[in-house]
Amino acid sequence: MRAIVNVARGRLEMREMPLPRPSRGQVRIRTCACGICATDLAMIAGWSRTPLGAVPGHEWSGVVDAVGAGVDAALVGRACVAENVLPDGGEVGFEHPGGYAECFLTEAANLQMLPDGFPFAAATLIEPLAVCVRGLRRLGETPARALIFGDGPVGLLMVVLLAGGGSEVLLVGGRQGRLKLARDLGASAVFDYHTMGADLAARLVGEAGPALPAVIEASGSPAALKAAMRLVRGGRILVVGDYGAACADFPWNTILHREITMVGSNASAGAWPEAVRLAGEHRAMLEKFVTHIVPAADFARGIELVRDRASGAVKVVLQWR
Repeated sequence: MRAIVNVARGRLEMREMPLPRPSRGQVRIRTCACGICATDLAMIAGWSRTPLGAVPGHEWSGVVDAVGAGVDAALVGRACVAENVLPDGGEVGFEHPGGYAECFLTEAANLQMLPDGFPFAAATLIEPLAVCVRGLRRLGETPARALIFGDGPVGLLMVVLLAGGGSEVLLVGGRQGRLKLARDLGASAVFDYHTMGADLAARLVGEAGPALPAVIEASGSPAALKAAMRLVRGGRILVVGDYGAACADFPWNTILHREITMVGSNASAGAWPEAVRLAGEHRAMLEKFVTHIVPAADFARGIELVRDRASGAVKVVLQWR
């Protein structure tokens, strides 16, 4: 089979690899589509989590191609997605080869079958949708109003879920095409942080008020997280962004005096059945996210589309079949 391999820091190559054989309890997936995520870019650039030679791809959709011992053979040919965490704690697309390969292995118990006829490209959004579902569960009661920092796929999917649940949603981002999409998805107001000046929080207080019941920080920007703390009083902040090595530099008494509840949510455990159900309900909206479908052999162009902030890309999908 072919696989796109992280062969050196910042470099991918298409290589021939042995076709994997599923062990007991496993299935082999033949990849149909795989989204390119910002986390993939961090992995490709080089980090401590995965060694060189890894095969990225955690936002995948595909078809069951073969089954191991103890797995129902009737699964072969079924269209699916799956929770990526495997029994050893590693994840498909990170410690284990993922959807940047024509085929890979996962656990049969993790599978979630797609609705009939669901587009494989749109199905790559189910993984970040599951991240959002889990995050909102941890946030608790659906807020009447919420401000979202971040116009990436997670921030935009939060708009879909919150606006669909009756919340008034405001979103802060920095790309005009994505801000327009946020409006189309149900945001009542959008703000371009590029035009808001150095004191982002002060401008947003003027626009949204100083006592929002909820803020969702999905941008990974420490400045956005600090701004969130000036926008919430007696409310909740959901943290789903990745801040790398950044450390807190705010007065801890801010949490005390403003009676802020801060909730972190990482990944998607337990949220996949609900995410698949919601994907079926919001299929048309998910399809709007897929701005570019690139043949897997043209992966370098796909990666460049994601890196280029002027490309207009929201979700770039590698297509294997």
